[in-house]
Amino acid sequence: MKFSLIPRGFPLLCILIGCDGTPPPLAVTEAPFAPDSGSIAIRCGNLIDGLSDEVRAMQLVIIRNGRFERIGDGDASAAGDISYLDLSKHTCLPGLLNTHVHLAELPEDANDLTVYYRRTTDDHHDLSLRTARATLLTGFTTVRNVGDYFPLAVYSARDRIDAGEAIGPRIQTAGPFLTIPAGGGDLVIPGHDESEIPAAARTGVARGPEDFREKARRAVDGGADFLKVIASGAVFAFGGIPGAPEMTQAEIAAVVQVADEAGIKVTAHVHGAQSGKEAILAGVDSLEHASLLDDEAIALAAEHKVALSMDVYNGTYTEDVGHDQGYPDEFMRKNFETTEAQRLVFEKAYVLGVPILYGTDGGVLPHDMGGWQFAIMAERGMAPMDAIKSASSLAARHMAMSADVGAVEVGRYGDLIAVRGNPLEDLTLLRTVDVVVKGGLVFKLPTD
Repeated sequence: MKFSLIPRGFPLLCILIGCDGTPPPLAVTEAPFAPDSGSIAIRCGNLIDGLSDEVRAMQLVIIRNGRFERIGDGDASAAGDISYLDLSKHTCLPGLLNTHVHLAELPEDANDLTVYYRRTTDDHHDLSLRTARATLLTGFTTVRNVGDYFPLAVYSARDRIDAGEAIGPRIQTAGPFLTIPAGGGDLVIPGHDESEIPAAARTGVARGPEDFREKARRAVDGGADFLKVIASGAVFAFGGIPGAPEMTQAEIAAVVQVADEAGIKVTAHVHGAQSGKEAILAGVDSLEHASLLDDEAIALAAEHKVALSMDVYNGTYTEDVGHDQGYPDEFMRKNFETTEAQRLVFEKAYVLGVPILYGTDGGVLPHDMGGWQFAIMAERGMAPMDAIKSASSLAARHMAMSADVGAVEVGRYGDLIAVRGNPLEDLTLLRTVDVVVKGGLVFKLPTD
């Protein structure tokens, strides 16, 4: 019997031609089980649960109605009448979490940012659905989408995935970038008049605490799950200096106030030490990039338990492809200035016990390369199990989702991935995930 690996209720038209006109989301494949029930029993040769430091051998994992029901010893008969998947030659892990993606962006956009002036609404929606699908099939079943120029496309992707109308990870999204005029989250480009910038791309541009407070409230009312401030300049932005402060501490604090009222979190795009300290003191929950933090700023993050979401592999990718893809010289220079500096901050922060979250900046690194960062985290001193936790239970806790995702644990959503071999001995195995199960639905299986 052949079964189509799609969620129950997925539109037939999407099965035949793909929702966005692309090839079918997932191919029909041989499988000895029905993947659309949300209930499945999985035999794991080894299990890393995302919580403990031990690896358990030959575990039977039972998912029923989308959530883990049982994890432990037992043979296939313990599954009862539900489907059974034998992964006895694989290591199973929790569905991974990525705390820094941009589903409506592509790395190659950096060679000409005016593409954002030209893309249509349909373009943004189609792009978000394609990158969401690629992200899920890479093994990331939950993501934090940290802002977009056109947030409505990601809101739509989030809602369609939740409704079972599209394939992708669970999404928390920040909505628009909250940024100053011509700052790191604005689309001002040299040689182009600001009148060319679509108004929808500037819904988070503000100046002064009251203006930022109002823009933050609009973001919350529009459907943001958390808020994103651009505290200091971006690498892939014109004119600014990555470490130079942009938003003031008072402006960031105004956004934090709105977030506190709504019961959600705030992350800050930060490179420099001063902007990092100001963002921490303003009350943000996490810093992204953190490339140029000094020792005082790292210690302050540890003191305030502010997490760092760090994309420590991306500099290598940009260096490898940037010149050939035509990235501006300014972007390449900034990438060079921040890459090794960020890795040194990573090492120091890890030693001090600063929470480090797995974040790849999925607008700089291709969405199907999300697993490439694990190996360099270990190369720079992080224990392999801690690297996995940074993309599982630790990330889930920071995202206030630890009741639902981030671990293979009874009661949480049945999200599980598997690789052939031992990722604790070779984290590069996580670059190519063989199996992806989300909520008890199988989206990817080994090809052999």
